[in-house]
Amino acid sequence: MTFHSLMRPASVGALLAATVLAVAPSAHAQAANNGGWFVPKAAHPDAPPAARPAPRRSVPVAAEAPTDDEQGAPSAQQAPPVLPLPPIPNPPTVAKAAPPPAAVIGVINVQAVMQMSSAAQEIQQVLGARRDKLAQAVQREEGAWRGEQQKLQSEARTLTADQIQLRERHLQERRAKDQRDFGNQARIIQEAAQVGFHQIERELEQGNGIIAAVAGSHNMNLVLHAEQVVLHVGEQDITEEVANQLNKTLPHVFIPGDGVDPEQLAKSGKMPTTADEQRAAQGPEQAAAPAAPAQPESVLRQHH
Repeated sequence: MTFHSLMRPASVGALLAATVLAVAPSAHAQAANNGGWFVPKAAHPDAPPAARPAPRRSVPVAAEAPTDDEQGAPSAQQAPPVLPLPPIPNPPTVAKAAPPPAAVIGVINVQAVMQMSSAAQEIQQVLGARRDKLAQAVQREEGAWRGEQQKLQSEARTLTADQIQLRERHLQERRAKDQRDFGNQARIIQEAAQVGFHQIERELEQGNGIIAAVAGSHNMNLVLHAEQVVLHVGEQDITEEVANQLNKTLPHVFIPGDGVDPEQLAKSGKMPTTADEQRAAQGPEQAAAPAAPAQPESVLRQHH
Protein backbone atom coordinates (compact mmCIF):
# COMPACT_ATOMS: atom_id res chain seq x y z
CA MET A 1 0.00 0.00 0.00
CA THR A 2 1.69 3.20 -1.18
CA PHE A 3 1.11 6.78 -0.14
CA HIS A 4 0.77 9.70 -2.53
CA SER A 5 1.52 13.29 -1.64
CA LEU A 6 -0.94 15.73 -3.17
CA MET A 7 -0.14 19.10 -4.68
CA ARG A 8 -2.63 21.94 -4.35
CA PRO A 9 -4.39 22.21 -7.73
CA ALA A 10 -5.56 25.37 -9.37
CA SER A 11 -9.19 26.36 -8.78
CA VAL A 12 -11.79 25.11 -11.23
CA GLY A 13 -12.97 28.71 -11.53
CA ALA A 14 -9.66 29.54 -13.26
CA LEU A 15 -11.06 27.84 -16.37
CA LEU A 16 -13.53 30.70 -16.66
CA ALA A 17 -10.98 33.53 -17.03
CA ALA A 18 -12.37 37.02 -17.58
CA THR A 19 -11.71 38.68 -20.94
CA VAL A 20 -11.84 42.35 -19.89
CA LEU A 21 -8.67 44.09 -18.69
CA ALA A 22 -8.81 46.98 -16.22
CA VAL A 23 -6.52 49.90 -17.01
CA ALA A 24 -5.28 51.75 -13.93
CA PRO A 25 -5.40 55.56 -14.18
CA SER A 26 -2.18 57.51 -14.36
CA ALA A 27 -3.00 59.19 -11.08
CA HIS A 28 -2.57 55.84 -9.35
CA ALA A 29 1.03 55.59 -10.58
CA GLN A 30 1.70 59.10 -9.34
CA ALA A 31 0.17 58.17 -6.01
CA ALA A 32 2.56 55.25 -5.67
CA ASN A 33 5.53 57.58 -6.09
CA ASN A 34 4.24 59.87 -3.34
CA GLY A 35 3.84 57.28 -0.62
CA GLY A 36 0.19 56.56 -1.39
CA TRP A 37 -0.94 60.17 -1.73
CA PHE A 38 -1.56 62.04 -4.98
CA VAL A 39 -0.21 65.55 -4.53
CA PRO A 40 -0.61 67.92 -7.52
CA LYS A 41 2.19 70.24 -8.42
CA ALA A 42 0.15 73.23 -7.37
CA ALA A 43 0.34 71.97 -3.80
CA HIS A 44 4.12 72.44 -3.76
CA PRO A 45 4.71 76.25 -4.15
CA ASP A 46 8.15 77.67 -3.90
CA ALA A 47 9.28 78.31 -0.36
CA PRO A 48 8.70 81.94 0.63
CA PRO A 49 11.71 84.03 1.62
CA ALA A 50 12.62 83.87 5.26
CA ALA A 51 10.89 86.59 7.22
CA ARG A 52 12.84 88.79 9.53
CA PRO A 53 12.44 87.88 13.17
CA ALA A 54 9.94 90.07 14.95
CA PRO A 55 11.27 92.12 17.84
CA ARG A 56 10.69 90.59 21.21
CA ARG A 57 8.00 92.10 23.38
CA SER A 58 7.74 91.88 27.08
CA VAL A 59 4.28 90.30 27.12
CA PRO A 60 3.52 87.64 29.74
CA VAL A 61 2.90 84.21 28.24
CA ALA A 62 0.24 81.94 29.74
CA ALA A 63 1.36 78.56 30.91
CA GLU A 64 0.84 75.89 28.21
CA ALA A 65 -1.40 72.93 28.93
CA PRO A 66 0.52 69.72 29.52
CA THR A 67 0.74 67.39 26.52
CA ASP A 68 -0.47 63.81 26.48
CA ASP A 69 3.01 62.58 27.35
CA GLU A 70 3.18 64.91 30.37
CA GLN A 71 -0.25 63.83 31.57
CA GLY A 72 0.52 60.14 31.28
CA ALA A 73 -1.09 57.82 28.71
CA PRO A 74 -1.87 59.49 25.34
CA SER A 75 -5.48 60.16 24.38
CA ALA A 76 -5.33 57.55 21.57
CA GLN A 77 -4.66 54.82 24.16
CA GLN A 78 -7.47 55.60 26.57
CA ALA A 79 -9.28 52.65 28.12
CA PRO A 80 -12.19 51.39 25.97
CA PRO A 81 -15.68 52.09 27.25
CA VAL A 82 -17.40 49.47 29.36
CA LEU A 83 -20.39 48.15 27.43
CA PRO A 84 -23.44 46.49 29.01
CA LEU A 85 -23.57 42.70 29.01
CA PRO A 86 -27.21 41.57 28.95
CA PRO A 87 -27.87 38.13 30.41
CA ILE A 88 -28.09 35.21 27.97
CA PRO A 89 -29.95 31.94 28.55
CA ASN A 90 -28.03 28.84 29.46
CA PRO A 91 -28.03 26.18 26.74
CA PRO A 92 -30.33 23.22 27.43
CA THR A 93 -28.97 19.80 28.10
CA VAL A 94 -28.84 17.72 24.91
CA ALA A 95 -29.82 14.11 25.26
CA LYS A 96 -27.31 11.47 24.32
CA ALA A 97 -27.66 10.15 20.78
CA ALA A 98 -26.18 7.31 18.82
CA PRO A 99 -22.63 7.97 17.61
CA PRO A 100 -22.09 8.43 13.85
CA PRO A 101 -20.70 5.54 11.86
CA ALA A 102 -16.97 5.17 11.48
CA ALA A 103 -15.58 7.38 8.74
CA VAL A 104 -14.71 5.68 5.46
CA ILE A 105 -12.77 8.39 3.67
CA GLY A 106 -12.34 9.03 -0.03
CA VAL A 107 -10.32 11.67 -1.87
CA ILE A 108 -11.09 13.41 -5.16
CA ASN A 109 -9.21 15.93 -7.31
CA VAL A 110 -11.97 17.93 -9.01
CA GLN A 111 -9.49 19.82 -11.19
CA ALA A 112 -8.17 16.54 -12.58
CA VAL A 113 -11.73 15.36 -13.20
CA MET A 114 -12.38 18.51 -15.24
CA GLN A 115 -9.21 17.96 -17.25
CA MET A 116 -10.30 14.41 -18.11
CA SER A 117 -13.90 15.37 -18.81
CA SER A 118 -14.85 15.27 -22.49
CA ALA A 119 -17.64 17.77 -21.83
CA ALA A 120 -15.23 20.23 -20.22
CA GLN A 121 -12.84 19.84 -23.15
CA GLU A 122 -15.73 20.57 -25.50
CA ILE A 123 -16.55 23.77 -23.62
CA GLN A 124 -12.96 24.95 -23.79
CA GLN A 125 -12.66 24.15 -27.49
CA VAL A 126 -15.94 25.80 -28.56
CA LEU A 127 -15.68 28.89 -26.38
CA GLY A 128 -11.93 29.21 -26.96
CA ALA A 129 -12.64 29.56 -30.68
CA ARG A 130 -15.25 32.24 -29.94
CA ARG A 131 -12.79 34.16 -27.75
CA ASP A 132 -10.18 34.04 -30.50
CA LYS A 133 -12.73 35.29 -33.01
CA LEU A 134 -13.69 38.15 -30.70
CA ALA A 135 -10.05 39.08 -30.10
CA GLN A 136 -9.44 39.28 -33.86
CA ALA A 137 -12.50 41.50 -34.30
CA VAL A 138 -11.24 43.80 -31.55
CA GLN A 139 -7.83 44.08 -33.22
CA ARG A 140 -9.38 44.86 -36.60
CA GLU A 141 -11.62 47.55 -35.18
CA GLU A 142 -8.73 49.00 -33.18
CA GLY A 143 -6.66 49.28 -36.35
CA ALA A 144 -9.53 50.87 -38.29
CA TRP A 145 -10.19 53.39 -35.52
CA ARG A 146 -6.55 54.41 -35.34
CA GLY A 147 -6.50 54.78 -39.12
CA GLU A 148 -9.43 57.18 -38.99
CA GLN A 149 -7.73 59.11 -36.22
CA GLN A 150 -4.51 59.49 -38.21
CA LYS A 151 -6.50 60.48 -41.30
CA LEU A 152 -8.20 63.24 -39.34
CA GLN A 153 -4.85 64.52 -38.10
CA SER A 154 -3.44 64.64 -41.64
CA GLU A 155 -6.52 66.48 -43.01
CA ALA A 156 -6.87 68.89 -40.10
CA ARG A 157 -5.30 71.77 -42.06
CA THR A 158 -7.96 71.60 -44.78
CA LEU A 159 -10.93 71.38 -42.41
CA THR A 160 -12.75 74.00 -40.43
CA ALA A 161 -12.96 73.89 -36.66
CA ASP A 162 -16.59 72.72 -36.81
CA GLN A 163 -15.69 69.91 -39.22
CA ILE A 164 -12.84 68.76 -36.98
CA GLN A 165 -15.08 68.83 -33.92
CA LEU A 166 -17.78 66.83 -35.73
CA ARG A 167 -15.39 64.12 -36.87
CA GLU A 168 -13.82 63.90 -33.42
CA ARG A 169 -17.26 63.40 -31.92
CA HIS A 170 -17.98 60.65 -34.42
CA LEU A 171 -14.73 58.90 -33.45
CA GLN A 172 -15.62 59.14 -29.77
CA GLU A 173 -19.09 57.73 -30.41
CA ARG A 174 -17.59 54.90 -32.45
CA ARG A 175 -15.16 54.15 -29.63
CA ALA A 176 -17.93 54.07 -27.04
CA LYS A 177 -20.08 51.81 -29.24
CA ASP A 178 -17.16 49.41 -29.72
CA GLN A 179 -16.64 49.17 -25.99
CA ARG A 180 -20.31 48.38 -25.41
CA ASP A 181 -20.54 45.83 -28.23
CA PHE A 182 -17.31 44.00 -27.50
CA GLY A 183 -17.97 44.05 -23.76
CA ASN A 184 -21.40 42.53 -24.33
CA GLN A 185 -19.95 39.81 -26.58
CA ALA A 186 -17.33 38.98 -23.95
CA ARG A 187 -20.07 38.72 -21.32
CA ILE A 188 -22.08 36.34 -23.52
CA ILE A 189 -19.05 34.06 -23.97
CA GLN A 190 -18.30 34.07 -20.26
CA GLU A 191 -21.90 33.28 -19.32
CA ALA A 192 -22.00 30.50 -21.93
CA ALA A 193 -19.00 28.97 -20.16
CA GLN A 194 -20.83 29.24 -16.84
CA VAL A 195 -23.84 27.47 -18.36
CA GLY A 196 -21.68 24.60 -19.61
CA PHE A 197 -19.57 24.12 -16.49
CA HIS A 198 -22.59 24.42 -14.22
CA GLN A 199 -24.08 21.33 -15.88
CA ILE A 200 -20.91 19.37 -15.08
CA GLU A 201 -20.86 20.60 -11.49
CA ARG A 202 -24.50 19.62 -10.97
CA GLU A 203 -23.88 16.19 -12.45
CA LEU A 204 -20.96 15.67 -10.08
CA GLU A 205 -22.22 17.22 -6.87
CA GLN A 206 -26.01 16.91 -6.73
CA GLY A 207 -27.52 14.63 -4.07
CA ASN A 208 -27.52 11.55 -6.28
CA GLY A 209 -24.64 12.71 -8.46
CA ILE A 210 -21.65 10.80 -9.75
CA ILE A 211 -19.41 11.53 -6.76
CA ALA A 212 -22.04 10.18 -4.36
CA ALA A 213 -22.62 7.12 -6.56
CA VAL A 214 -18.92 6.25 -6.85
CA ALA A 215 -18.32 6.88 -3.15
CA GLY A 216 -21.33 4.74 -2.25
CA SER A 217 -20.01 1.87 -4.34
CA HIS A 218 -16.96 1.82 -2.02
CA ASN A 219 -19.03 2.37 1.16
CA MET A 220 -17.37 5.76 1.58
CA ASN A 221 -19.29 8.21 3.75
CA LEU A 222 -16.79 11.09 3.69
CA VAL A 223 -15.11 12.48 0.53
CA LEU A 224 -12.50 15.23 0.83
CA HIS A 225 -11.01 17.52 -1.78
CA ALA A 226 -7.45 16.59 -2.64
CA GLU A 227 -6.13 20.02 -1.64
CA GLN A 228 -7.35 19.36 1.90
CA VAL A 229 -5.33 16.16 2.25
CA VAL A 230 -1.59 15.86 2.79
CA LEU A 231 -1.27 12.07 2.48
CA HIS A 232 -3.63 9.31 1.41
CA VAL A 233 -3.51 5.73 0.21
CA GLY A 234 -4.12 5.01 -3.46
CA GLU A 235 -7.30 3.04 -2.84
CA GLN A 236 -8.95 6.13 -1.36
CA ASP A 237 -8.57 8.22 -4.56
CA ILE A 238 -11.72 8.06 -6.69
CA THR A 239 -10.70 10.79 -9.16
CA GLU A 240 -10.17 8.59 -12.22
CA GLU A 241 -13.24 6.48 -11.51
CA VAL A 242 -15.41 9.60 -11.22
CA ALA A 243 -13.99 11.01 -14.46
CA ASN A 244 -14.70 7.79 -16.36
CA GLN A 245 -18.27 7.67 -15.05
CA LEU A 246 -18.75 11.36 -15.90
CA ASN A 247 -17.71 10.77 -19.52
CA LYS A 248 -20.22 7.92 -19.79
CA THR A 249 -23.08 9.83 -18.19
CA LEU A 250 -22.43 13.32 -19.57
CA PRO A 251 -20.20 13.11 -22.66
CA HIS A 252 -21.22 16.60 -23.75
CA VAL A 253 -23.25 19.54 -22.42
CA PHE A 254 -25.58 22.15 -23.83
CA ILE A 255 -23.69 25.27 -24.96
CA PRO A 256 -25.70 28.30 -26.14
CA GLY A 257 -25.15 29.13 -29.80
CA ASP A 258 -22.64 31.70 -30.97
CA GLY A 259 -24.05 35.15 -30.19
CA VAL A 260 -27.02 33.77 -28.22
CA ASP A 261 -27.40 35.65 -24.93
CA PRO A 262 -27.79 33.08 -22.11
CA GLU A 263 -29.74 35.60 -20.02
CA GLN A 264 -32.29 36.16 -22.79
CA LEU A 265 -32.47 32.41 -23.41
CA ALA A 266 -33.23 31.78 -19.73
CA LYS A 267 -35.92 34.50 -19.69
CA SER A 268 -37.59 33.01 -22.76
CA GLY A 269 -38.75 30.01 -20.71
CA LYS A 270 -37.00 27.45 -22.90
CA MET A 271 -34.97 25.10 -20.74
CA PRO A 272 -32.88 22.99 -23.16
CA THR A 273 -31.17 19.81 -22.02
CA THR A 274 -28.72 17.37 -23.55
CA ALA A 275 -31.61 14.90 -23.81
CA ASP A 276 -33.48 17.40 -26.03
CA GLU A 277 -30.48 17.61 -28.36
CA GLN A 278 -30.18 13.83 -28.58
CA ARG A 279 -33.86 13.37 -29.44
CA ALA A 280 -33.69 16.15 -32.03
CA ALA A 281 -30.73 14.42 -33.69
CA GLN A 282 -32.61 11.09 -33.81
CA GLY A 283 -35.61 12.50 -35.63
CA PRO A 284 -38.94 14.28 -35.14
CA GLU A 285 -40.65 11.22 -33.63
CA GLN A 286 -37.98 10.85 -30.94
CA ALA A 287 -37.95 14.61 -30.40
CA ALA A 288 -41.62 14.54 -29.45
CA ALA A 289 -41.09 11.73 -26.93
CA PRO A 290 -40.51 12.63 -23.25
CA ALA A 291 -37.07 12.35 -21.75
CA ALA A 292 -36.11 9.09 -20.11
CA PRO A 293 -35.76 9.27 -16.33
CA ALA A 294 -32.22 7.89 -16.47
CA GLN A 295 -30.95 10.74 -18.65
CA PRO A 296 -29.03 13.45 -16.77
CA GLU A 297 -30.92 16.67 -16.37
CA SER A 298 -28.59 19.36 -17.78
CA VAL A 299 -30.86 22.31 -17.29
CA LEU A 300 -29.78 25.73 -18.48
CA ARG A 301 -29.44 27.90 -15.43
CA GLN A 302 -27.43 30.93 -14.49
CA HIS A 303 -24.66 29.81 -12.13
CA HIS A 304 -24.08 32.30 -9.30
